Amino acid sequence: MTSNIHAPSASNQPPPRLCPEIEEADRQILRSLAGKVAEIAARPEQAEKRELWYKHNSLKKTRPVVFCDPENGWNEIITAKQLRCQGELVRSWEMALRKEIFWGEEMGDDRVVEPYFNIPYIYTDTGWGMQETVIGGEGGGAYRWEAPLKDYSDMDKLHFPEIQVDYKTTDSLVDIANSVFGDLLTVRVKGNWWWTLGMTQTLIKLRGLEQMLFDMYDHPEELHSLMAFLRDGHLAKLDFLEENGLLSLNNDGTYVGSGGFGYTDELPQPDFDGRVRTIDMWGFAESQETVHVSPAMFAEFIFPYQLSILERFGLNCYGCCEPLDHRWSIIQTIPRLRRVSVSPWANLAFMAERLGTEYIFSWKPNPAYLAVPRLDEDLVRRQLREGLRIIGDCRVEIIMKDNHTIGNNPENVVRWCRIAKEEAESI
Repeated sequence: MTSNIHAPSASNQPPPRLCPEIEEADRQILRSLAGKVAEIAARPEQAEKRELWYKHNSLKKTRPVVFCDPENGWNEIITAKQLRCQGELVRSWEMALRKEIFWGEEMGDDRVVEPYFNIPYIYTDTGWGMQETVIGGEGGGAYRWEAPLKDYSDMDKLHFPEIQVDYKTTDSLVDIANSVFGDLLTVRVKGNWWWTLGMTQTLIKLRGLEQMLFDMYDHPEELHSLMAFLRDGHLAKLDFLEENGLLSLNNDGTYVGSGGFGYTDELPQPDFDGRVRTIDMWGFAESQETVHVSPAMFAEFIFPYQLSILERFGLNCYGCCEPLDHRWSIIQTIPRLRRVSVSPWANLAFMAERLGTEYIFSWKPNPAYLAVPRLDEDLVRRQLREGLRIIGDCRVEIIMKDNHTIGNNPENVVRWCRIAKEEAESI
């Protein structure tokens, strides 16, 4: 099993600056934090929460499961001024460990704190051959981009991404972590290769959001060709990761889909021999960028290409912020679909009737309630209570995410979790 503790995210970025000698003060800070994480992970309540997730993911009847990830709000819970380590690498590890402690001692949700520290593979990839130009976005603000594929006649400039793993740096990170706190937490490499396999984010970065919508009318054949190219590129990536033993199981405390954790006895497959394949894993796709596209156009231009990818996985999750009401007849054809996102803009009654007890109802209450200096607890309680009444007997998880701010008040997430747990336990 694994937690969400990570070293700096593996990405097409320069590797972190490694320091072979960690300053003794930094070492002691990390050891103290790692020891606290290990102590929290050993508490009986963590085993109880773990078992709750196993039952929930197998569609057994449980109380609603609660999870909160403050996301960008973490910067308001654990500020840069609160970090005590000095080096770039150790500060990122300090932040990760402090998050675990906050989850274990303050948050109050059902997330399990596990006694592991995961190091992702450090790697680069060549991209698709064209790169968007981002305009704005400084300090996490709004941005736009200039899409590079201005004419489909330039598609011959595209190529599949090629991955190059920096095994030396990856191994060095493992060695450093082991030398600092490997006697307290199990340090291991865990692949972190994608969040979504939905492809439409890549599509709009290449072609532009507005232009993608026009293409469905003006250039349908070319759009099909581009989607087929993106599908084949993603499948080639999955093949490469499988063949080189770079995939990791996510049937544990790994965050899967757009909410919830992967704890399940249904994965890996019975013939699993230690080398992870996609069929041994949870898969995930979404298409938030096509939220205003009609069901017919979604079914024609997007879904068939996603389906070819999702067919490879042992269990599947679908959806994020896009409401799936009008797409459910399409989405439900995904093989081994288990976790379905129900966003703040979805029709709860419609989705409850369709999902019933056959799927996980991954409910995402509106995060705007937390983006204020002081939580309106009565409003939050009414919203949760009414939502749970409508959802009824579904296999529901209550997921608070997509927080860009928590009003600079860490107590907002704590109080939200306590209210959500109280309402979940009262039904």
